[in-house]
Amino acid sequence: MPGIFHEGYFALFLIITIGLFIGNLKVKGLSLDLSAVIFVALFLGHLGFEVPIEFQTIGLVFFIFTVGMQAGPGFFDAFKKMGRKLIYICLLLIISAALLGVGFSKYFGIEISLGIGVFTGALTSSTGLAAAIDATDSPLVSIGYGVAYPVGVIGVILFLTFFSNILKIDMKKEEEDYKKQRESKHPEVINRNFVVENKNIDGKTIHELEIGSMTHAVISRIKHKNKTVTPNDKTRLHVGDIIKVVGTAEALAKIEFLIGKPTEEKLPLSGDYTVNWILVTNKSVINKPLKELNLTGYHNATITRIRRSDIDLTPDGNSTLRFGDKVMVACDNENIGKVMKLLGNEERRLSETNFLPVSLGIVIGILIGSLNIPFFGLFDFSLGITGGILTTAIILSNLGKTGPIIWAMSGSANQLLRKLGLLLFLATVGTHSGAHIVDAFANYGWNLFFIGATITVVPLVISILFGRYILKINFALLLGVIAGSMTSTPGLAAIDSRSKTDAPAIGYATVYPVALVFMIIASQLMAML
Repeated sequence: MPGIFHEGYFALFLIITIGLFIGNLKVKGLSLDLSAVIFVALFLGHLGFEVPIEFQTIGLVFFIFTVGMQAGPGFFDAFKKMGRKLIYICLLLIISAALLGVGFSKYFGIEISLGIGVFTGALTSSTGLAAAIDATDSPLVSIGYGVAYPVGVIGVILFLTFFSNILKIDMKKEEEDYKKQRESKHPEVINRNFVVENKNIDGKTIHELEIGSMTHAVISRIKHKNKTVTPNDKTRLHVGDIIKVVGTAEALAKIEFLIGKPTEEKLPLSGDYTVNWILVTNKSVINKPLKELNLTGYHNATITRIRRSDIDLTPDGNSTLRFGDKVMVACDNENIGKVMKLLGNEERRLSETNFLPVSLGIVIGILIGSLNIPFFGLFDFSLGITGGILTTAIILSNLGKTGPIIWAMSGSANQLLRKLGLLLFLATVGTHSGAHIVDAFANYGWNLFFIGATITVVPLVISILFGRYILKINFALLLGVIAGSMTSTPGLAAIDSRSKTDAPAIGYATVYPVALVFMIIASQLMAML
């Protein structure tokens, strides 16, 4: 029995069990969550427990790949929709923190590997920690991370919670302003009925009138002579018809100008007509434009709305479907089953995990990470395992599909594999670093805590002031951007619970994938010094 304590697998699960128990404990609403595992691992590693090093690499690749899969679409969307301003804030925060880390390391005579660990811990970045360990192969990195992480968590939460009071910001007004800005960028998709009154369009087809391209609205139903039907491009409009239209307020205003006034008259569904939400799970339709699917021509069906990530989109012929989309389909009962079969509509598919894309993506990422890339002739830059897998996952998840392979994971599957990878990684890293932690404190004392606190607070304050007073960013959104730039989930939780809008979450999600990439680059550049 005593010999079992020296088995690596026993140490692994003992550390994870104790770490999760401690991580779930809350003190005044604060908890360490999964990060408690590294503190347990450091302590038990100091006592002689050790987890086989192979678990570190396995955990690393699972964690980084799932982070990239989750972040991919948001990474490119950040540049397209939210603009460069938010990225500038993220870049400013990470660069200023990295410069402080390098400067303090030189000033206090701290080894750069330890300084990088303090840098990643102060910004609470597990991804930065993984990249730093991959780049330096030094146990000092995780020691610095373990010392600075608690300071980073507490500092971020306190500052993001109370900094609005220090600057005397009216958060209610900021949230109201954000709602108005959001509505202008993502107008709500609504539906309304109209009477066909324009005699100039009497008898013309929907195709001839170019309803979609002219108004960006979708006609989902037409009532002609007391019969309601699903229209197609060849359907003709007649004066006196009642039509149901789906689109934004601006699109519906164009419909009113072109066709006629709105009406409160209802369009009851006939016995052979239905409107259903259908889940897109059939890989054969992924990334195909709706005009190619031609649901109207083949099945007398019309997609009137696409719901993606809780946002409703008005479709047109060039709109493409992604795995996990929900679409509202207007169709007759005779064809609705065929449409469901075509699109998939299988809830269980969302909970299934196909490991082929995971293993293939990791293989590609490792190969890319092993390439040496010349950096303006100054030195060769390698992405390493961390950067290669993350870059690959971001690109593949944004593509969505290549050939028969769908580069997508359900949220639950992603979180499970991501947490498993992180637990394996932290437990292994901690035990291999625990034996060195006493020596680190003996050599550097409390300087590490001071450095960690400074790296947390100073870049945070600089970035908030820059974003608020120079870039004029909405403060509710800015707080989320800061939390995302520091990859601080506890920080997001603290401000999100106090906000009545999704502004913090939107800001966090926008810069989080960018911050992951910047943290990897910063950690590797620091390791080259």
